[in-house]
Amino acid sequence: MSLPHTDSRRLYRQIAEQISRMILGGEFPVGSRLPSERDLAERLKVSRPSVREALIALEVEGVVDVRVGAGVTVLARPSAASLGERQIAPGPFDLIRARWIIESECAALAASHATELHLERMRQAVLDMRRYESHGPEGIAADQAFHQCIAEASGNSALLLVVQQLWEQRTGPLYMRLESHFTGQSIWAQAFAEHELLLDAVVSRDPDAARNAMRLHMKNAEIRFASAWRAHE
Repeated sequence: MSLPHTDSRRLYRQIAEQISRMILGGEFPVGSRLPSERDLAERLKVSRPSVREALIALEVEGVVDVRVGAGVTVLARPSAASLGERQIAPGPFDLIRARWIIESECAALAASHATELHLERMRQAVLDMRRYESHGPEGIAADQAFHQCIAEASGNSALLLVVQQLWEQRTGPLYMRLESHFTGQSIWAQAFAEHELLLDAVVSRDPDAARNAMRLHMKNAEIRFASAWRAHE
């Protein structure tokens, strides 16, 4: 089985619909567990990250329950009428890759153009992040303030607008639900250290270092989300 190449919808959405059709067809009844992420990827001839995005989309919709270490359980049969009409937000991995491109250049520009007020706001955002031990609304708000200040410090209003739009998706239900499976003190500490490295590069007025620090942060975020399902603190 493979997905049609002519379908213009986002791949994770196609995968989610295919799994929904399997559930509707009785292949996976309510209360049963879905095959492993690896098995679904091989069966549908797609990548495991794309399957993961699809499963998270179905979890947001209440169709399945994703439990670290326990697999994915079918909670409800999706409505046949709703197939093809579900959310079309970009998947988390596409979002991270877009941020890798856009925000890395914002960081390089910020290293050249940031004012002392910008730098002070970045420092304050990092200090705010330090107050928290794991992901939560306040920590994510501080994270967002830091990144948007970098975009503002780039001096390019169009880049700032794009970053704001990317963060609207980053704080949307699909991304936030995926992130909820990869939270904990160690992961928050890793992200915090990456922000400190990025801040140091901008304060040092080193565009190349700032660009590379942002790229490292985004790449590490992608790696964290693509790692095996496992228990976190």
